[in-house]
Amino acid sequence: MLTKDKKIDFVTLGKNTRRDVADALVAAGRGHIGASYSLVEILLVLYHGILKVDPKNPHWEDRDRMILSKGHGCLTLYSILSDFGFFPKAEMKRFCMPDGLLGGHPEHKVPGVEASTGALGHGPSIGVGMAMAAKLNKQKHGVFVVVGDGECDEGSVWEAAMHASKHKLDNFTILVDYNKQQSYSDVSEVLPLEPFTDKWRAFGFETHEADMDHPEILLDILRKPRTGAPRAVICHTIKGKGITFIERNLKWHHKVKLTPEEIENIYNELEI
Repeated sequence: MLTKDKKIDFVTLGKNTRRDVADALVAAGRGHIGASYSLVEILLVLYHGILKVDPKNPHWEDRDRMILSKGHGCLTLYSILSDFGFFPKAEMKRFCMPDGLLGGHPEHKVPGVEASTGALGHGPSIGVGMAMAAKLNKQKHGVFVVVGDGECDEGSVWEAAMHASKHKLDNFTILVDYNKQQSYSDVSEVLPLEPFTDKWRAFGFETHEADMDHPEILLDILRKPRTGAPRAVICHTIKGKGITFIERNLKWHHKVKLTPEEIENIYNELEI
C-alpha cells in the first residue's frame, strides 16, 4: 500500500508527468493534451498525498476509489498509474495503438482504473453509487470523482450532487478541473457556471476553492477532517498548463498531426 507521509516534490513530478503525456501524444500522433495538462497537479495530489491504493492488488477491497469522469484527460492518469506500477511505463508509448493497453478514454480493464468514462457527466453518479455502497457496508474508504468544468453543463452532475447531499455522503469528494475552457470556447461563453462555489454550497456540499499553482492548498483541504457532508473542491487550473504555446490555446484541446517543430518546442519547454 502506498504511504503518504513524505514531502511531495510537485515541480519534478509535474514535469515528469507532462513528459510522459508528450511521449504518448507523439507516439500516437493524437490526444487531448490540453485537458490532460490542466489535470496534472490535481491527480498528483490525490495519488501522492491522499489515496489509499495498492498497485500489487488493484482490487483491494479497502482501497479508495478515484474516478476520472472527464475521461479525455486520461493521459495524465495513465502516467501516474504507470509511475506506481499498475502497468509498465512502456504502455505510454503504445497509447491508442491496436496492440496497446491504453485507449483514448479510461477503460475498466486497465489496472487502477475504477470505471470506464468519457461520456461526460456519468462519473459523479457512479461515484455516488460507490459511496452509498460503502456506507451500507460500513466500509471506511473514500470515493473521489474528478470532473471538468464544461462537464458541469450536464444535468446528471447535479442529480448526483443532490443524492450525495440527501444521503450525507461524507465519504464522497468531487473535484472540478476549473480551467474555464471547454472544447470550442470559454465556459463563460458556452454556459456560464458562476457563481460556481455558491452552486455547490446550495446543493449541500462542504465547498472549497484551490489555486492549483499551489497544489499544497488542495492537499491541505483534502486532509482536513470531514464535516458530515459531501465535499466539493473547485480547482482553479490552466488548460494546457506547462507549455506556454499550449496554455489556454483551444487548438490544443485535442491535437493531431504534430509537426516536428511543435514536438521540439514541447520538449524544449519540458527541459528535455
